[in-house]
Amino acid sequence: MKPTPRNAARAAILGSGLLLMALGASARTPINQEHRLDPEGRLEIENIKGRIDVEVWDRPLVQLRGHLGEGVEKLEVDGDSRRLSIKVKYPNQGRLGFLSGDNSEPSELRLMVPLRAELDIDGVSADIDVQGTAARALSIDSVSGNVAVVGAPGEVGIDSVSGDMRLTINSTDVDLESVSGDIDLRGRLGGRVRVATVSGDVDVRAHESRIRELEGESVSGDMAFASGLSSGGSISAESVSGDISLRLPPDLSADVSGESFSGDLSAPGAEIERPRHGPGSSFEHRYGAGEGEIRIETFSGDARLRLDL
Repeated sequence: MKPTPRNAARAAILGSGLLLMALGASARTPINQEHRLDPEGRLEIENIKGRIDVEVWDRPLVQLRGHLGEGVEKLEVDGDSRRLSIKVKYPNQGRLGFLSGDNSEPSELRLMVPLRAELDIDGVSADIDVQGTAARALSIDSVSGNVAVVGAPGEVGIDSVSGDMRLTINSTDVDLESVSGDIDLRGRLGGRVRVATVSGDVDVRAHESRIRELEGESVSGDMAFASGLSSGGSISAESVSGDISLRLPPDLSADVSGESFSGDLSAPGAEIERPRHGPGSSFEHRYGAGEGEIRIETFSGDARLRLDL
């Protein structure tokens, strides 16, 4: 059949599209490397945009897969078996990791790392996913990327601006900070837990735990905590306009105090006191032998204590 101008045009367009797809696929630089790392060595990972996926194994080795996006300057690997650094370098990258006038494509890092290797991970708009780690310490800094962690790191420190955190961990020391991203924390948390947010919501569920020290701070985000309290432990929850909800076991043994300027307070068996003139409310109540201490403060947010965990 004789080709018509219309068919010829369609063929040209199709051919151009396939060529562009092939060029796009080839523009990405594949990564396939292995580097030795001691079982409890330190690994630093930095990727500004794209993804960072980390899984664990029982080998003293870091296996690195994935790809560099088009226009990325280079993959920089430095250090030795005790301390290894892996960084994706982008054009016009400032000292703090932010990019100026950069048109490069996102990169993806997929790593297998020793089970107990210490992890220090930095991203800006990169999503970060860590699965199975039992590191002594895990540190993550992110701006807009989401963070997900499943594992049993001893110490956890995560800072984020707008990305959400989803954590299921067994840890003794947890420190989480967010501006507008939500924080969802679950697991066995027997030691110290600190969560701070501006407008993001916080949900901590540690039903099988007896936390030694819990601190929650919020401006407008709501905070919900469900956990046991160890003997002599303490809980401090402060908010400006966000609501606070505490769920604790019926056998709670603690002195509890609550105070609010204009929010509503409620606690089982507690008498809420209100001044005769002017706003404000407060209460003090002892549960059990009063071994621990719980303090709740809000300005306009409501605060509620329940003993039904």
